[in-house]
Amino acid sequence: MTPMVTADATNSSTHGLLCCSTIAGPLFVTVFVAEGAQRPDYKPLRHPVSSLALGSRGWVQVANFAVAGTLYLAGAAGLNRTRDPLLGARLGPTLFSAVGLGLLGSAAFRTDPVSGYPPGTPDTPAEQSTNMTLHGIAALPIFVGIPAAALAYARRFHRSGNPTWALYSAATGVSMLTTMGLAGAGFNQAPRLVNSAGLLQRAAIVTGFGWLTALSARALRRVPHPSERSAT
Repeated sequence: MTPMVTADATNSSTHGLLCCSTIAGPLFVTVFVAEGAQRPDYKPLRHPVSSLALGSRGWVQVANFAVAGTLYLAGAAGLNRTRDPLLGARLGPTLFSAVGLGLLGSAAFRTDPVSGYPPGTPDTPAEQSTNMTLHGIAALPIFVGIPAAALAYARRFHRSGNPTWALYSAATGVSMLTTMGLAGAGFNQAPRLVNSAGLLQRAAIVTGFGWLTALSARALRRVPHPSERSAT
């Protein structure tokens, strides 16, 4: 096998892996928005995304968690191969791997009912289940890991002379921490926030996963595609 053929195969594989993490966020959001719209007693403004894993159709959201997690793990492998020193160092692959594992953990361990969903359940459970504890641990790489990494990337982009990416990353980190803090208070039945907790959580998810998509797309643009070589 010639060096050119080997390089093309490697670039093609890396390209495919990064495509996985590029589509992971939009696919995840599309599925939970569509599924939430089909549940007659589910209120997206009030209820968390994880509550879609409960009930007879819960398998849809469980699968959504699992697929997105797998796609992010694939993206971590692709990011590890990228030539971009800002994204291909340890931080990027570690972040994507942690998010992927967090989503897989969310698929394995379901949340407790909250804010009256499914119908007939209390707003807050009398006692937190083991599954809920593990679900909460699985969520940490997503709702804490992404903003922490975004703030770290903001500093890295600033030092490397990328002010737009630095500002975007900083805004992502601050926005996620703020919206998830407010969402958590709402899910804990804070009167002024309980009916908008679901919306706040969704804002955090869209913000964080959108940033991951942008990072993946940035890395993807720096990987030569074999079709480009063959066209020259």
